[in-house]
Amino acid sequence: MSGRTFTLDGQPVPFTEGETVMEAALAAGVYIPHLCYRPGYGHHGSCKVCTVAIDGHNAASCTTRAREGMAVETATPELADMRRALVEMLFVEGNHTCPACEKSGECELQAVAYHIGMAAPRFDFFFPARDLDASHPDVILDRNRCILCELCVRASRDVDGKNVFAIGGRGIRARLIVNAASGRLGDTDLAKDDAAVRVCPVGAILRKGDAYTKPVGQRTFDLRPIAAVAIEEARRERERRRG
Repeated sequence: MSGRTFTLDGQPVPFTEGETVMEAALAAGVYIPHLCYRPGYGHHGSCKVCTVAIDGHNAASCTTRAREGMAVETATPELADMRRALVEMLFVEGNHTCPACEKSGECELQAVAYHIGMAAPRFDFFFPARDLDASHPDVILDRNRCILCELCVRASRDVDGKNVFAIGGRGIRARLIVNAASGRLGDTDLAKDDAAVRVCPVGAILRKGDAYTKPVGQRTFDLRPIAAVAIEEARRERERRRG
């Protein structure tokens, strides 16, 4: 440990050179809600759910490097309202049917919503027309549930070495696309055990035949809140990097 610290909600947090605010916070046992960040998959900052106040200015904690003496706030009323609005918009911009979704109890979007106290969105639902791709023998792609976190894009490129996924379009027209001439998942070399399949935080990429295999009460977030799961994953990744 370098001996360097910053304050997080008034408490000192140690960090090592190059760590982000998110990495240092999780290592210290402090959970900052997030969706597009996953230990070992780089820093992205697309969802902005992890926004914090740093020396009075808002910034994404998953991309901001920790600095000696910086003052970070994570739980002000303003940040709580912003975070809830961002999560609510992710729900209304897609077609998320939590009670019937195969990912219920394993879904990070659902778990983050519970964590921040969201019972139902305040905004009108968009009900977009999005397609489902079941052309792959082992994996189904349901764009209705995609939150454009790009975790599958990074995993396929950086871990699997396949570049199966990409994001096409911009703004409200952005969507997850498949890098095949046909645009079909079945015409790629994606395998059901690829990191790109495992890393999806919602029910957008699912292995066929795995639905509803865990009974209610035994699913990941039935047993432990997302804060505990995220902190454990971050600490394992930190230990792995240190060898």
